[in-house]
Amino acid sequence: MSLPAENLRVVLASRPVGEPVLSDFRVESVPVPEVSSGQLLLRTRYLSLDPYMRGRMSDAKSYAEPMAVGDVMVGGTVCDVIESREPGIDVGDIVLAFSGWQQYAVADARHVRKLDPRLAPPRTALGVLGMPGFTAYAGLLEIGRPQPGETVVVAAASGPVGSAVGQIAKIKGARAVGIAGGPEKCAYLTELGFDAAIDHRAPNFAEQLAAAVPGGIDVYFENVGGAVWDAVLPLLNTYARVPVCGLISQYNRTSRPEGPDRAPALMSAILTRSLTIRGFIQSEFVGTRYADFIGEMSEWVHQGRVQYREDIVNGLENAPAAFIGMLEGRNFGKLIVNVGMTEQ
Repeated sequence: MSLPAENLRVVLASRPVGEPVLSDFRVESVPVPEVSSGQLLLRTRYLSLDPYMRGRMSDAKSYAEPMAVGDVMVGGTVCDVIESREPGIDVGDIVLAFSGWQQYAVADARHVRKLDPRLAPPRTALGVLGMPGFTAYAGLLEIGRPQPGETVVVAAASGPVGSAVGQIAKIKGARAVGIAGGPEKCAYLTELGFDAAIDHRAPNFAEQLAAAVPGGIDVYFENVGGAVWDAVLPLLNTYARVPVCGLISQYNRTSRPEGPDRAPALMSAILTRSLTIRGFIQSEFVGTRYADFIGEMSEWVHQGRVQYREDIVNGLENAPAAFIGMLEGRNFGKLIVNVGMTEQ
């Protein structure tokens, strides 16, 4: 087959100030790089869009190095191998990579994982059987440790992480209460088997949440922060566990929240109720939990005990607008860009 000459890609054009805008991204065409020994030339099928990318656009200190202006936007991808200089990986293989927002990429073979489309749709490696699913699995089971009969509450519950958290909690015998934005997303949580679904946009959200957890909250899986956290904190039981996965309500802030300093009240609650609040990045559990995750989650998906939803956008050039919409809560399910497939 003839190899491509030009590569369409999306780069960071400028660092966002507050909410990202389209001008913070640039779509450009560049020559496809050559492949060296031990490398692969990949053609992107699907690109994953995830909230963590907003942090990588900033130069603030974080758990990962920020992108430089002009860099290709980072992201997980499912790709076809179209040229291989590595024994054991052949042209036509499908791989999971981290090649970012571009049609073609060169990757070291040691940094990709072969996918078997006979076992699961390749796209699931970006969602329920990939980083979002593992984030839910490891964060809930390692930090949350739900016990039968306990109440687990999860924010952003209709998303790929939150929906998996609630369903795993149910498998472990706990009650699952999901917080989401809007009636449609709340109805979806009920379809997934959540015991209750609360709309955080409701004017009496805090009262509805309290009514849904009459025995208090034993595990709160934090994806959002802000007003949702303010409603959750008074309901946490003694010895409650709080895995902190994300704070999407805070990602676009350019200044401190208005109002009084809430830190003393938080520290008092941690002390008097013996709370465990633990931030985490899923990669820290790969060595100890990933093999178990692949085995258990694959079986749960196969059995229908864990279901998932995808929100697919066609065309790499539409990735910036889709990403901005995700930060505003407009997506419904795991957000994926169809970069190079003619069918969905």
